[in-house]
Amino acid sequence: MAFATVLIDGNNFYASCEAALDPALIGRPLVVLSNNDGCIVARSAEARALGIAMGVPYFQVRRQLERQGVVVRSSNYALYADMSQRLMATLEPWVEELEVYSIDEAFGRLHRPAGAGPGKGSRGGDLSAWGLALRRQVRRHLGLPVAVGIAGSKTLAKVANRLAKQNPIQQGVFDLGAVPDPDPWLEQVPVEEVWGIGRKLSRWCRLRGVATARQLRDLPSGELRARCGVVGLRLQQDLRGHSCLLLQSVVPAKQETCVSRSFSEPVTSLAALREAIATYLSRAAEKLRRQRQRTGTVTVFVRSSPFNGTSLYANAATTTLPLASNDTAVLLAAALPLAERLFKPHKPLQKAGVLLQNLQPVEQLQHHLLVPLPPEQQQRREALMATIDGLNRRYGRGTVQWAACGLRPAWAMKRERLSRSATTRPADLPVVWAD
Repeated sequence: MAFATVLIDGNNFYASCEAALDPALIGRPLVVLSNNDGCIVARSAEARALGIAMGVPYFQVRRQLERQGVVVRSSNYALYADMSQRLMATLEPWVEELEVYSIDEAFGRLHRPAGAGPGKGSRGGDLSAWGLALRRQVRRHLGLPVAVGIAGSKTLAKVANRLAKQNPIQQGVFDLGAVPDPDPWLEQVPVEEVWGIGRKLSRWCRLRGVATARQLRDLPSGELRARCGVVGLRLQQDLRGHSCLLLQSVVPAKQETCVSRSFSEPVTSLAALREAIATYLSRAAEKLRRQRQRTGTVTVFVRSSPFNGTSLYANAATTTLPLASNDTAVLLAAALPLAERLFKPHKPLQKAGVLLQNLQPVEQLQHHLLVPLPPEQQQRREALMATIDGLNRRYGRGTVQWAACGLRPAWAMKRERLSRSATTRPADLPVVWAD
């Protein structure tokens, strides 16, 4: 049996998550905004049909959206992350191997049967029926629409997924590996839309008359190798159906972890900056523990707005821990003193963040002779962190918070059109009254 590679992609994922929890939004134009309600970062199909552009600042199109009856939502990251986890859990039993590629995309690998189908006698049995069944189950369990692209390699699966979305007759599923002749389909895909082709490489291709995925596939390998090296050859081999980009079912260990946000209003006091750093560091420490890692280096960075009429101020400060840790209290003690080195009274700050580097797995801890850490103390601290993380997972983020983060900071991210987080926060569950 031959193997098939599939790409399952959530359609308009952020907007679809909003509609899944609020059925009144189904069929209505909907856009989702970025941090601080700045720009449009997601659109429903109905909003796309109205010609609403991606990335446009909200204040520029606010009146237009009101006239067109477009529903506007702030980004609800807790909801999207939870729906993503549910989506991946739903997909896992359907494939033999799964790679989570992004919050709304996953590659899968499964055997392609040799049974009857449109591709019989050419490339194996058609998996379109399998894709349609998967699509129905995701819709039934989560209320999310997905597109399924099926082919012999990752790059071709990306192409098939794009074709599944663009051709309504495909019903959201396209098996490129089962068609008798894939060339007409590859002719429909501009070279810029091929996975891995950036702006510079697409321009290089266009100058040589290579305008489609098929022409890129048939380009002499020597020319492509001279331009892109072995990376370009792998891409071309993937387009030819020879899988060169293997699935990564085990997520590689992260090299660094960063948490940063823009403020809803400029930060002009040291106390507010310390609250922001504490908040971001607390979140970064949670990520470390979930990744089962410790950090040895903490960097705090700040930046003013380039649009406030004054010179841009950007600065960073770094400290090295004598003993790698993921304990929030330890990281706060190391990072908060850096705020005094970064704060300038005459420089209103627009953004701050923390960067954790020199990450190590929790199974390895190099002790320090001058910083004793008895096993009993280490176990108590780890149990405390696990308890705090468990309470926040169960009852919603911020249920147990560090005092240094403040209660209701004025600089917190602006989300005036935030929907409920009914999948992660019990207080947001809808209430139904029955007589």
